[in-house]
Amino acid sequence: MPEERMHNDRGYSLAFERDGVYLTVFKPLEFLPPVNEDDIISDVRRKKIKNYHAKLITEAVKRSDSIPIKIAEAQEEEKTDARVDAIVSQDKMVAYVLIRPPEADGATPTLESIVQALYSKGVVWGMDEKIIRELAESPVYNQQIQVAEGVPAINGKNGEINYLFDIKKDLKPVIMDDGTVNYKDMNLIESVSEGQKLAEIISPVPGRPGKNLVGADLKAIDGKRVSIPRGRNVVLNEEGTELIAAIDGQLMYTDGKISIYPTYEAMANVDNSTGNIKFIGNVIVRGNVLSGFEIEAGGNIEVNGVVEGAILRAEGDIILRRGMHGKGKGILKAGNDIVAKYIESANVEARNDIKAEAIMHSEIKCGNTLELGGKKGLLVGGTVRVGKMVDLKSLGSQMSTATILEVGVDPYLRERIKFLKTDLPNLEEALLKANQAITLLNKLKQSSNLGMDKREILAKSTRARFYYESKIKDYKKEIVEIENILQQGANGRICVRGSVYPGVRVAIGNSMMYIKEEAQYCTLYSDGADIRFGPL
Repeated sequence: MPEERMHNDRGYSLAFERDGVYLTVFKPLEFLPPVNEDDIISDVRRKKIKNYHAKLITEAVKRSDSIPIKIAEAQEEEKTDARVDAIVSQDKMVAYVLIRPPEADGATPTLESIVQALYSKGVVWGMDEKIIRELAESPVYNQQIQVAEGVPAINGKNGEINYLFDIKKDLKPVIMDDGTVNYKDMNLIESVSEGQKLAEIISPVPGRPGKNLVGADLKAIDGKRVSIPRGRNVVLNEEGTELIAAIDGQLMYTDGKISIYPTYEAMANVDNSTGNIKFIGNVIVRGNVLSGFEIEAGGNIEVNGVVEGAILRAEGDIILRRGMHGKGKGILKAGNDIVAKYIESANVEARNDIKAEAIMHSEIKCGNTLELGGKKGLLVGGTVRVGKMVDLKSLGSQMSTATILEVGVDPYLRERIKFLKTDLPNLEEALLKANQAITLLNKLKQSSNLGMDKREILAKSTRARFYYESKIKDYKKEIVEIENILQQGANGRICVRGSVYPGVRVAIGNSMMYIKEEAQYCTLYSDGADIRFGPL
């Protein structure tokens, strides 16, 4: 009867009948192990069956046909109390109990018997009292039930660095939507500002010790502090949790350390190998800057070679050791001075001074002084606007090349006042519309309550009126200030230490003159409405 064996994991049964004691060995099933004869003998002895026939037990095991075999004469079955066996895992972290059912009205397991079984295997810690009490009250037989568990030791976690930038920067060129490859904007330089957070330092986590069932303490390994990757110009905050940039500059991650360098140095040409350069500090180029490329610096730009039709913008100075051949496309724009050997066919702006040996066929804006010295000291062609003074050797050329030189008015002030006077009517018109809306809504308010949307429009219009009134007042004040400065522009001077040639148009302040004859070693200055020549 295989079904009966499915309910008897031992694979056999012993029955005390009126005419004797019978052994039934069930037919073996594929998913259960075969019956062990020694187990049956042990069970027979435990039940104290007298005068049993061992050969018949052997025969029943061999047959395993689920047919009962009488192995002893009739006798009373002795009472057998429930038996509790404790099973402890090899690592002494988990313990189970296996309760064999009582027989012949034997006693059920008690709380004490279960605990004693655990004690006998050395379990003194980690018992689950709730489960043990439930088993004592409602026993579960012939199943391993977990009744105790140790606490494993948990090793700590080492500290970590959370970098707030990409330490494995992808230097591949950008593929555009049309399939072309952009070698210029590869973002090879990572600029950072002073005070910028670069990395977060995550503290190590200590280990948590454990305990096994026999009461032995289990040690845990504490996490280790991470090595702080602090390089040059990088500081640690007071809490020791962040790395911060100490200066503006280029972020570099080399040899496992973060460093900030105030100067970015291109060791050769600025070309497809470098792409465009945008840097918060100073930029030094050891080679040339090829046409079509751009350099933008928060500090100074210094180029040892030639600048072609490129664009250079610097918050500080621009220094060109050789010069610029702009090809009509080159742009230089400096927040302070520009110094160059020569400048040709370029658009140049300097908020302060410009110094060079020669400037040819270029558009120049210079906020303070233009100084052309060296062997040539030449200014020829183009339009040049200078705020205060021009000092040069040669102005124009013997070929009467058209050259325009305006001195005495800061070109940036001219542009600013032009913008202010153009934008002022727009602000006045916006103020008029705001006042009209306020007037209309106030009339509606007197006749009826305004809805939420109209009240919001009234509030916005009122705020707009205050804004435009303040802005218009500031514009008018600035216009007056600039006009007063422009009226004082007659103090501009042009010092010619060689020759000034016909074809040159000179303007000083509001005065203008066309040079018709060559003049040498002279100073041009404004005298009322006229420009006059004076001694050098």
